[in-house]
Amino acid sequence: MSTTWHLHWLGTGSAQAEDLNSASGVLERDGQPVMMIDCGESALRAFQARYGQVPMALFITHAHLDHVGGMERLYYQLIFDAERSGRCRLYVPANLLPVLQARVADYPSPLAEGGANFWDAFQVIPVSRGFWHQALWFDVFAVSHHIPQTAFGLALSGSFLWTGDTRPIPAELQRYAKAPTVIAHDCAVEGNPSHTGIEDLLATYDAEYLARIWIYHYRRDAERQVYLSRGLQVAKQGQTLALPAPEPAWTSATRAWSPAP
Repeated sequence: MSTTWHLHWLGTGSAQAEDLNSASGVLERDGQPVMMIDCGESALRAFQARYGQVPMALFITHAHLDHVGGMERLYYQLIFDAERSGRCRLYVPANLLPVLQARVADYPSPLAEGGANFWDAFQVIPVSRGFWHQALWFDVFAVSHHIPQTAFGLALSGSFLWTGDTRPIPAELQRYAKAPTVIAHDCAVEGNPSHTGIEDLLATYDAEYLARIWIYHYRRDAERQVYLSRGLQVAKQGQTLALPAPEPAWTSATRAWSPAP
């Protein structure tokens, strides 16, 4: 039986979302979680409801609380679990580590009993261009969200690309999202200096890209009809989307170390 690949949206909501869960996705292989992307509080609950366990591999795109607000809860669930504590692989872009430290890990003593640091619960793996996980090479790239080099996207070559919160990033999609890659793209109805809007999306990407883009990170479910009326595809909370199989890992890893075209 051939391997199946899917992207499951635990949540599709922005920081102002109404009942959409925090924006977060899970790469699945044969129905099992390979990697969770971001860890908002509601997304962590959704992960546990779907898979019956805590995530054991996690990539963080940036440190806004709707994307990392579940990490303290995850810490407590891991630190008291002798089998899992210290084994959750936490992939963090190196430039983001000081921000994440200040945002979620710098409390003087995370346990009242003492004897444990926040990062003891995780296997923290700083990353730059990309990283290996379960024999797969994942590309990492900076996106355009607030201050430069504080937000990052993730791609599995030939399979999917997750932008995280961003303005349009045509150069990054050209490099990391060649067809038939599925593109999960941040998009609000109206854009702003930190987020893509519908008009930004339509003005930046041609029809070939738009056909592969699935919008997420919007404010309310009622807005879905606005996107659909413009011919765009919209992800829903709890949706599972079939993905193309990734290209051979060594091919994509080698390209990551080559100059951008």
